[in-house]
Amino acid sequence: MSIESTLQERGNNACELCTSSENLSVYAVLPKAGDNSDDCVLVCEKCDAELNSSDTLDVTHWRCLNDSMWSQVPAVQVLAWQQLKLLTNQGETWAQDLLDMMYLEEETTSWAESGLAHRNAGGDAEHIDSNGDRLSAGDNVYLIKDLPVKGGGFTAKQGTTVRGISLTNNPEHIEGRVNGQKIVILTKFVKKV
Repeated sequence: MSIESTLQERGNNACELCTSSENLSVYAVLPKAGDNSDDCVLVCEKCDAELNSSDTLDVTHWRCLNDSMWSQVPAVQVLAWQQLKLLTNQGETWAQDLLDMMYLEEETTSWAESGLAHRNAGGDAEHIDSNGDRLSAGDNVYLIKDLPVKGGGFTAKQGTTVRGISLTNNPEHIEGRVNGQKIVILTKFVKKV
């Protein structure tokens, strides 16, 4: 079963943060690579945009964390903690109140803190292909080697063109569709067209 299928089943085909069922995608929770479903969360387009944005957060949208912070899934807990921490830094007292109520295991807290540091550092980091060229959202790239797609049951072949890539919050990863499936690709294995 693919990571996306596993997450859809786990999240009942809804965003694991806000419960929207619109335009869902897999979000790898930093600093994990997203190699398995335990390191990922199923998010809607709105949550994905907010998670990848360095701009001011939509405070109203993130009130959903009042419910999702109680998830038993560590990856969801990590994202909830990170967003609440960012909202607290913006002066949102309700977010601090929720953080005060939240309990995370020591390992999960460590993951959340290191991931937040990666996200903050990654805001200015650029996505660079194997030739050192800067990648932007919407660019077309091609694969420079065969890549087995974990959970996808196929291998993305060398030379395959991936059109209209999306950037992630990790400068070493991009997202794109291969064989109709949205996958995460390491930037060191692509060249800009």
